Amino acid sequence: MTLRIFQKGFNYSQDGQGNRLVYHLQGCNMNCRWCANPEGMKMEGVIYTDKDWITDELCPKNAVKDGKLDRSVCDICADRECLSIKNKSKGIRLSYEERTVDEVFEEILRSSPMFYDGGGVTFTGGEATMQFEPLKELLIRLTEAGIHTAIETNGSHPKLPELFPYISQLIMDCKHWNRDSHKKYTGVSIDTVLLNLKTAAKEHGQLDVRVPLIGGVNDSREDMEQFISLFETLRGDTVTFEILKYHEFGKNKWEQCGWTYEMDESAHVTAEQIRKFQKLIKGRGLNDKKS
Repeated sequence: MTLRIFQKGFNYSQDGQGNRLVYHLQGCNMNCRWCANPEGMKMEGVIYTDKDWITDELCPKNAVKDGKLDRSVCDICADRECLSIKNKSKGIRLSYEERTVDEVFEEILRSSPMFYDGGGVTFTGGEATMQFEPLKELLIRLTEAGIHTAIETNGSHPKLPELFPYISQLIMDCKHWNRDSHKKYTGVSIDTVLLNLKTAAKEHGQLDVRVPLIGGVNDSREDMEQFISLFETLRGDTVTFEILKYHEFGKNKWEQCGWTYEMDESAHVTAEQIRKFQKLIKGRGLNDKKS
């Protein structure tokens, strides 16, 4: 089995506890307009360009002119010579690389001396569970090897609970509390997300629930109160809640994928809004991740 990986690297305590090797897996079933990793959205990948490295000669079909890619030429190109191993370049490339489960497993084992302060490996995306079967196989092997594992997920996969025994730290997004709004802003029903959240709160030993707070999407006072009502149904000693402030770090990536970034200034939220939300969480006796 193979995994499609569009990014990997180490970070500390951002995608799970301790120092971690983080794999971003290709493909996502949601279409959030604020996504910070748009290159990971399509399972088939996307032609990704870098304006600092792209040159006209990279495309033998003359699709690149003055450092800009004419994607209409790419759409009818069957050869994709620009993406071949021979022509591999930072300037124009397919968003992901394919690796076998064996290769990734061995790489993780070699990296394990770096897993200090309770660290390990994290699988995120895109949406990691879109590659469910190879991911499950890898998680089983890592668990048997004693490696701390974490998953960052939107919680929408119906078979997510099958992975619980092999996930040391489960990090789940909760993008909205309202059924209609969740569908509007993500393109996906909230029903399975809510079911998986409630199942994880009961059955998993370490659940971290994250809310990406987006202006005009889920940041009103009513939104905060409704989120808190939902959180109270998830209450538990092993459940934490974290509020993430909107950022536009992925804006340039949308352009590099040939897409338009549709978010504007109204999406930004204030530090005071974050503090109010955190105060509500703590005021209800819930575990605030930042405390």
